[in-house]
Amino acid sequence: MFGVTPFNGRAIRNNNEPDAFRELIDDFFRDDFFPFRNLRYDTFKVDVEEKDDAYLIEADMPGIKKQDIHLEYHDGLLNISINHEESKEEKNKNYIHRERKQSAMQRTLNLGELDEEKIEASLKDGILTIKAPKAAIVETKKQIEIK
Repeated sequence: MFGVTPFNGRAIRNNNEPDAFRELIDDFFRDDFFPFRNLRYDTFKVDVEEKDDAYLIEADMPGIKKQDIHLEYHDGLLNISINHEESKEEKNKNYIHRERKQSAMQRTLNLGELDEEKIEASLKDGILTIKAPKAAIVETKKQIEIK
């Protein structure tokens, strides 16, 4: 077995293996060696602020167009998803290089009961802002008369 650096950053070591190989494997999982392997790069950042009557959600969406963002609320879960496609095509049919890129990401927030008719969202300067008002709490407490 070889040493692997888990997500928490502490290496698991086995003293029976060569040091160079163990260091190569550990370096591969280190943030500064290959940053794209880190989970924090796999999705967009989201801030959720709870206010008395609503949640304010801000999600970083640099370079994402409004039509690529999909919001859905169902059973207390707010789902934010992105399906973004980029392509760079040359009109010359004898092209040597042609690039396409597709990325899909999603975050699901468990916010509880919201007033779904009043949820608002806007995209400005690469920041998606969502105002999600909390649903009015219906008092279900009832005094029962004893006969």
